[in-house]
Parts: sequence; C-alpha cells; structure tokens
Amino acid sequence: MMAYLPQIISLLSGAAGGNVAGSLMKGSSLGTLGNSIAGILGGGLGAGILGMIPGMDVGSAAEGLGVANILGSVASGGVGGGAVMAIIGLVKGMMK
Repeated sequence: MMAYLPQIISLLSGAAGGNVAGSLMKGSSLGTLGNSIAGILGGGLGAGILGMIPGMDVGSAAEGLGVANILGSVASGGVGGGAVMAIIGLVKGMMK
C-alpha cells in the first residue's frame, strides 16, 4: 500500500487542481465531476512525466515516503490536473 501512496496523492491532487482550474476559468469549466475526471487524468500524466525526468523520481518506493516525495506528488498532480482540465475545457469551448 505504501508503494501506491504517492500515485494516489498525485491523482487526488490532480482532481483538486482540475477543480481549482475550473473555478478560475468559469467559461471552460466542465462541472465538478468533469473537472475532477480531467484532473485525475492530468494528475496521473503529470506524475508520469515528472518521473521520466532524471533525478525527479516522484513516488519512488525505494526512496520512502519523505516530505520531498509528497510535495512532488502534490505539485505534479495539481499542475497536471489543472493543465489537462484547462486544455479539455478550451477544446470544448472551441467546438461550440
């Protein structure tokens, strides 16, 4: 369970980031559920992309669950979630 905790933190942070982005961009908001789903996807992508950068292994089970890993998971999840929600919201607005 401890090995999955950083990924869970990234996904939850992504949902929060998606909802924050949706509240800031009222015209592009997908609704609470849509913002959360887009944010979860973005949180997973953000953590995955950050994990590909050498030296930025967010959520590594070998490193333990330190403050740096938790903050990295929160940051990558929140930013990724907000970005994906914003992109999906803008594309949705352009399709109208």
